[in-house]
Amino acid sequence: MTLIPEIKPHQSIELLKALHILTRDGKLNQDTRRKLKQVYHLYHFIEPLLTELMEEGDNITLVDHGAGKSYLGFILYDLFMKQHQSGHVVGIETRAELVQKSKELAEQLHFERMDFHHLSVEESMTSALLPEQVEIVTALHACNTATDDAIRFGLEKNAKFMVLVPCCQAEVAEVLRKHKNESFGKTPLSEIWRHPIHTREFGSQITNVLRCLQLEAHGYQVTVTELVGWEHSMKNELIIARYKNSPRKNAQVRLAQILETLNLEELHTRFA
Repeated sequence: MTLIPEIKPHQSIELLKALHILTRDGKLNQDTRRKLKQVYHLYHFIEPLLTELMEEGDNITLVDHGAGKSYLGFILYDLFMKQHQSGHVVGIETRAELVQKSKELAEQLHFERMDFHHLSVEESMTSALLPEQVEIVTALHACNTATDDAIRFGLEKNAKFMVLVPCCQAEVAEVLRKHKNESFGKTPLSEIWRHPIHTREFGSQITNVLRCLQLEAHGYQVTVTELVGWEHSMKNELIIARYKNSPRKNAQVRLAQILETLNLEELHTRFA
């Protein structure tokens, strides 16, 4: 019997309390209800991918970058890996104290196929602690270039799927701002980012466009949708990439053309 309708059957109440999604007396406030709804929505997108891999006989390793307190990893393990008694979840996080707390919680809950590593993305790509191939890479609200780092990791590890919810994308906006004056003489499109608020918003939008082209150039089929309703989060874009070994023919050319047109050529290596 569940405490409240939002909690799924077989879900660990102890886990939800440890993640502070439920209070000690088993209640759910409005803020944590919103967080739980976001994680559940993401789970509904990831579950079919896990099921597909499992049916193909893959021994699934899912790596969550910028794991933070590992809400996503724990929920995925609790709702899927635990029920199927297979699969491995790895959280990568640069804050040592969060890694240690996640390790302690996994041990407390007997989630034996969960690991947490205090590594940068760069370190994780070559670390012996991770396998050479990873089936799924996730990054939930990975700030600014952390999403790009997760993509680089996925490409390096030949990931079959990448599930990304980008956040706080500032790098492209900074480059647009830096070259604003010369862009005015180069293209009338510069009017799109003439005002500071438009620079920020357009920079965020074009960042995800470039990421999608990058993934397509590397043989991924890309789907872009919203995670939850805008009333729940403004950081709401969900990118799902499935490896098809079929690069989009003009993706690399289009990417280069956009960088040249928008005066963003210094970012070419980031989106290569």
